[in-house]
Amino acid sequence: MVKRIKTRLIATFVVLAVLITAGILGVSFYHATASIHELLTENHQLNKALRNLTREEQIGYAILESQTRNDLGELESVVRFVQTAANEPRTLVSEQRFTVSGDLVHFDALIVKFNNEYVKDGTERALYLWRRIYGETTKPANGEAIEITGTVPERYYTITESLDLKDRNIFWNAIWELANEPNRLSQYGIQAVFGNAIYTRMQLGKVYLFKISATGQIYPEIVDTY
Repeated sequence: MVKRIKTRLIATFVVLAVLITAGILGVSFYHATASIHELLTENHQLNKALRNLTREEQIGYAILESQTRNDLGELESVVRFVQTAANEPRTLVSEQRFTVSGDLVHFDALIVKFNNEYVKDGTERALYLWRRIYGETTKPANGEAIEITGTVPERYYTITESLDLKDRNIFWNAIWELANEPNRLSQYGIQAVFGNAIYTRMQLGKVYLFKISATGQIYPEIVDTY
């Protein structure tokens, strides 16, 4: 009898714990949703920054700096990856170096599009968020992060610089979450568009400019100097 009572008590506690946890998660989700709703509908400074997004043609470039063989005889490429300021392709906002297996290099980006009703001049615009870089023999999930999910991309810092830290984090967390829920913010005219990762076989002495097509796709343009 005592054992049966203990079992029932344990079961009751487990159920209560599950209900409490679900309640906490539900409240957290509600507040997160409510907060991003308020930011996208009531924050005039954020709205102005997003509605005044301008069309871009170039968002950065990559250069193969060196290639060597490791102890296993495998080719490794050192890639210099540069992001440039929005609409100022000659202004650097970040510079990173990655060691990639092989010479066929993949660049993974998240494209976040704003429809023509949202942007001020009635033309679609997009944010281009770099996610990771990896070689041909590396699984995408094991690639090196270019931008940290949830953080403010340096090239788009001015969009949310008017917000306090809490609201800034709420906005960018919601934007990055579009990778998992592409239509989460569709009611506000915002959606994530995914394509395949950009990849190219890199060569020494070449500059790989990342350009944007009229349809919002990223592609590399190869030049000798920049």
